[in-house]
Amino acid sequence: MTDHTFAICAYKESPYLEECIVSLKNQEDPSNLIICTSTPNEHIRSSAQRFEIPLFVNPNGPGIASDWNFALEQAMTPYVTIAHQDDVYASAYSTHMRKAMCSMSTPLLFFTDYGEIRNEKTVTESRLLTVKRRLLAPLCDGQRASSKKARRRALSLGSAICCPSVTLAMNNIPKPVFKDNMKSNLDWQAWSEIALLDGQFYYDSEILMFHRIHPDSETSALIVDDTRTAEDLFMLSQFWPRPIAKVLNHFYQNGQKSNDLDNRAEESSRSQETEETR
Repeated sequence: MTDHTFAICAYKESPYLEECIVSLKNQEDPSNLIICTSTPNEHIRSSAQRFEIPLFVNPNGPGIASDWNFALEQAMTPYVTIAHQDDVYASAYSTHMRKAMCSMSTPLLFFTDYGEIRNEKTVTESRLLTVKRRLLAPLCDGQRASSKKARRRALSLGSAICCPSVTLAMNNIPKPVFKDNMKSNLDWQAWSEIALLDGQFYYDSEILMFHRIHPDSETSALIVDDTRTAEDLFMLSQFWPRPIAKVLNHFYQNGQKSNDLDNRAEESSRSQETEETR
């Protein structure tokens, strides 16, 4: 039993689940592992059995808020990271997290810089990553960690905090953490509300996890059907007068289209490479 749990949220039959588990098993400073799912199947069950990880089935049925809140409830430790099944973590993640948590008098959130996995290649530099790093710079490595204004300002132009990089200090945060009124931005909403609490955020500027980008992800689906755009406008309106929020959201839409085009270009390039090697 440790003070920290990685709660792996597994959904359907991800081919990347084992890679995620291995990265968590390889932490220099070990943590508890559990797997939580609302879509139990043989793939998830066999993975849990093979790695000897407790498996919990959400009886409330699938839904992002339901799944994440359920995962948090199953972890019996003061610190919890919701690990996404497609992502991988650097072996030093737990070490950095514990050091940061101990440095704060009332910790709320620990989160890190991150990279992406695209077409099985790691990406550490992009326009999107640069923008997020600039937004989070005032909170870098514990700076202004107690400032509610600085925390809210860092979140006012977008969801700069990478959700799977976050460890929550559960004893200092009201429950449930996530609301079920959104599909895409429920993490942005949660962080913005937690930012108003007394306590500290800690942003570790070292890249300590990699978020996988692929066309089958939930985020990609939400962008396609414009769910993300509507939710972005809702969240921006929490920080700005609605006319300004609409202008900002216009740039968001263009950014999403650009990101979608980048994804399509990568998929096209990969398909062409496959054809050429046949």
